[in-house]
Amino acid sequence: MARTTGMTRLGMMRAYYLGAVVCIGGFLFGYDSGIIGGVLTMKSFERDFGYTKKEATHVSSLAVSLQQLGAFVACFAIWPVTHRFGRKWAIAACALIFCVGAAIQVGTHSTTAFYIGRVIAGLGLGGSSVVVPMFSSEMTPKQIRGQIGSFYQLMYTLGEPLNIQHVTAHFALHLLIRSGVAGIFTSYWLDYGVAQDLAATDSNMWRIPVGLQILWAALLGLGMFTLKESTRWLTAKGRHDEAWESLKWIRADDGPDAQAEMEEIRSGVELEAHAREGFHIAEMFQGDNTRRTFTASAVFIAQQATGATAFAYYGPQYFKLLVGNKGNSDLLLTAIFGAIKVAACGLFVLLVADTVGRRYILTGGALFMAACQISTAAVVKTHPAPGDGTVTPSGIATIALIYLFVIAYNFSWGPLPWPYVSEIFPQRTREPGIAIGVASQWLFNFVFSLTTPYMIKNIKWATFLLWGLFDLCIACFAWFVLTETQGRSLEEITKLDLASTGKPLYDEDAIAEGERMGKGLDVKVS
Repeated sequence: MARTTGMTRLGMMRAYYLGAVVCIGGFLFGYDSGIIGGVLTMKSFERDFGYTKKEATHVSSLAVSLQQLGAFVACFAIWPVTHRFGRKWAIAACALIFCVGAAIQVGTHSTTAFYIGRVIAGLGLGGSSVVVPMFSSEMTPKQIRGQIGSFYQLMYTLGEPLNIQHVTAHFALHLLIRSGVAGIFTSYWLDYGVAQDLAATDSNMWRIPVGLQILWAALLGLGMFTLKESTRWLTAKGRHDEAWESLKWIRADDGPDAQAEMEEIRSGVELEAHAREGFHIAEMFQGDNTRRTFTASAVFIAQQATGATAFAYYGPQYFKLLVGNKGNSDLLLTAIFGAIKVAACGLFVLLVADTVGRRYILTGGALFMAACQISTAAVVKTHPAPGDGTVTPSGIATIALIYLFVIAYNFSWGPLPWPYVSEIFPQRTREPGIAIGVASQWLFNFVFSLTTPYMIKNIKWATFLLWGLFDLCIACFAWFVLTETQGRSLEEITKLDLASTGKPLYDEDAIAEGERMGKGLDVKVS
């Protein structure tokens, strides 16, 4: 469990509440990932939008990837918005934009309009994916920052299993009532059952899951009205009284610890502002910021290159490679896959997130995933699925390997990139830094969502081998490149050299002497 020494009980509850509210953005991301692949295979959707089975791969590829493209653009567009108007209102605006995009998708039978709706929804989704981890890291205490930052991935996994494509209408309603807003078995399980009752040509089969996105986005937007603005953003804007009120609220404390933290935040923000006045985007690629920017991009590219996101979008297609095409076994296996993701990520957030170093978790997770993927490739190559629905020992083995893979992913590269990237930038460059990092995530999400259907169709078993080789490279990157940030305040991390040694980047005494000599922050530790 995370260490909570020095935190008030109410402050801890408010921190968890903030994480739960803002990370509805992760739920929205996961829900969309879970439904879209299934919706695009529905007969009613094919009929309403007038495309043939031959065109299905093309339509699926565009419908998924265009949203990623919109999200990529939003990563840069949202930066000036959140810089000027703050974190909470930027997130609320993203939720509204997503609602507009989802409404267009529900209300059209034109593929062009559907694609436009996907792009608009992607703008909202991508913008929130930048601001949510930023807001979370700036507001939550260091003792549980990794745990709450990992809420984004946990909510993502909660969102994926709610897919109303294949659940009976009665069962879907029962699930929503029993599991509340989070909807533990959301997209995949609803993916497994709606078709059991609804006619294959009923347009509600695809309209219901797509339309429910509006509900989740509305909850995110309305939830922002219950939160305070970021303490660090308010401090950077010189609104010190509001910043103190924000910190007192989120910590539920105005004692010496809170006062000391406020002073640390103020001195950190002032030092950064004084040292680097007149910020320009080129600063992100100068000096130590170059390493931070590279690290942020590389971490999110690595997250996509594990192969887990491709499973999220195209789970049924992958499982057809393992068990064949007969019946709904691929859908059932995908639903179980989603449930395992939820359990694994939940256990990570509760038990591991702030108790084990980030670097050890990311390295070990990548090595374990590599072993699973390469082993799966070997089994599928030598013992391909018979295609008649028969469950063979080799099929059981590959399914077990994929389930072990997703457990490892949700104990490492699933949840940790979000808090890690939001930690490594100082206040001055946090907004563009996180934007660049998350933009890399969406760019490669776009690349892999566009190419995965063709990979499954053309190279089959070698798809697993490719992901496994990527995972080996990722393990080397995590061990030799990343530094440790677990248990440190954002101000402490700002002073770190982002090498694996984690040594201080600046000596505070040398800084003071350097400022007297007119050298600013160019005084490095020797």
